[in-house]
Amino acid sequence: MRTLISTAFISLDGVMEAPGGEPGYRNSGWTFKEVEFVPEAFEIKGREQQESTAMLMGRVSYEAFSPVWPDMAEFAHYKTLPKYVVSTTLTEGQLVSGWGRTTILRSLDEVAALKETDGGPIIVHGSASLNHALSDAGLIDRYHLLVYPLLLGAGKRLFSTTDKDTQKLRPVEHEVYGNGVQKQVFDVVR
Repeated sequence: MRTLISTAFISLDGVMEAPGGEPGYRNSGWTFKEVEFVPEAFEIKGREQQESTAMLMGRVSYEAFSPVWPDMAEFAHYKTLPKYVVSTTLTEGQLVSGWGRTTILRSLDEVAALKETDGGPIIVHGSASLNHALSDAGLIDRYHLLVYPLLLGAGKRLFSTTDKDTQKLRPVEHEVYGNGVQKQVFDVVR
């Protein structure tokens, strides 16, 4: 079974919305506006690109990333990976060209089937609503988190607020950087 990894920049209070400056959010760009850049904190991002064999995202994240990431040198490896977008509304005609093979998945059952295929880790970037659904369905296997020492208050959050049984996480990697950012890697205990 393939490992499904949710990766996110999050504030200490769990907000993941608009870390890179996406429009429409009051604190947009909080990862670089509010905290000093420390290159070593981003080592995990390079490792994710090298180790992942596919990308999974929701429609909103796809629509935000697809016009930008294909031409960014720092995301060059992602251009070669198969991409999967979970959406009930996105059409084939709305997919961008020049970003490699992209497949639309219409349900979490299709995500579960994808996990059963041969191949390595599947990485999930952004995608707040998709993360909630994947977590609630027990489909996430690992979290890669860069936790910023900020309280942002309102905003889209990484973790679901569904009333459900406890989901235990096992820490497998952690580090704190000079700017206060914490790398936290957790496996979901089944």
